[in-house]
Amino acid sequence: MKKTIFTLLIGIVLFSCSPKQKPTTVNEIQSEISNSKSEIKKLNKKIVGLQKQLDTIGKVPSVANATNVNTLTLKDRKFSHYFTATGTVEAENEAYINPQTNGQITNIYVKDGDKVKKGQLLAKLNTEIIENSIAELKVNLQLAETIYKKQKELWNKNIGSELQYLQAKNNYLSLKSKLNTMQSQYDLSFIKSPLSGIADKVYQKVGEMGSPGMRLVHVVSLSPLSIKAKISERYLPAINEGDTVTVLFSTFPKFKVSTPINRIGNVINVANRTFEIDLKLNNKDKKIKPNMVATLIIKDYYAPYAIVVPSYLIREDIKGKYIYISVAKTDKTIATKRYIKTGYTYNDETEITSGLKIGSTIITDGYNNVSDGVVIATK
Repeated sequence: MKKTIFTLLIGIVLFSCSPKQKPTTVNEIQSEISNSKSEIKKLNKKIVGLQKQLDTIGKVPSVANATNVNTLTLKDRKFSHYFTATGTVEAENEAYINPQTNGQITNIYVKDGDKVKKGQLLAKLNTEIIENSIAELKVNLQLAETIYKKQKELWNKNIGSELQYLQAKNNYLSLKSKLNTMQSQYDLSFIKSPLSGIADKVYQKVGEMGSPGMRLVHVVSLSPLSIKAKISERYLPAINEGDTVTVLFSTFPKFKVSTPINRIGNVINVANRTFEIDLKLNNKDKKIKPNMVATLIIKDYYAPYAIVVPSYLIREDIKGKYIYISVAKTDKTIATKRYIKTGYTYNDETEITSGLKIGSTIITDGYNNVSDGVVIATK
């Protein structure tokens, strides 16, 4: 189209300058000058109009062929990165209670699921033999005490021998000690709960033999609980005691709780290069149970002023990672490939550490249809 217009202009000029019969008189020359000036004015006016038309036509192809895109102007914002770990719920107060002496179980005072208090009687062993032994010792002790007192009075009066006095004293103290031992053994026949909680499981029945090391009752308290997790040692510099952790449970998808890190282990496990963290969980409604699996969401990075872009916009070639930005020129806007360096990625967003700045305009839609230098138009 431009070529056609230029050809037309040249034709007009050549036509206007085509040879004519030369004027011979003064009047003819003056008339020719006047006509030529008039034609020049008309030609100048026509040229201006054609130039405007040419400029308009010259812009049409650029706009018509521009690629439509959507853009986003970058602003700084807060950005955090988190990692997940798996933890196990444990009861802080839990005991597998067994008898501390041998004996036949004569009574069990709780059943599975009963609430119990600290010091409450759970079961009783047969005490008949011990009771008889205690009764016998008490009689012997009473006699030994009387003899000891008599010998002491005589010894104080210098009557009798020292040996008789010492034998009486030793017999009395020995029987007294045996009675105390037998009484302690008798007390062990009454099995009491060392903590308040729930008798979750009763393992034995009345009539069976109880003995040390054999479980009788499992008592557990459901509050408070602790959550223990093993964390890779590479995260050790990033977490601290008191950091808040979000805890989720697959068993209860809608349940979420935030709790601080209570303790960080001081030893790295050489087998798997991990350390242990411990969290406290106030399980007021008792819905969380020991040995449940918990998912911990732990923050290991935070930037108060970061440039963040959707991760799907980042592309990569042999030179590295890049993103397309919109750059305004004098008469058009083009897509420009901008190489970048990235930081952490979380939730499909990536932090840009270099290559972009606040106020840069990135192409967010239509980026697959552009290349470096392509003319673009915003939808």
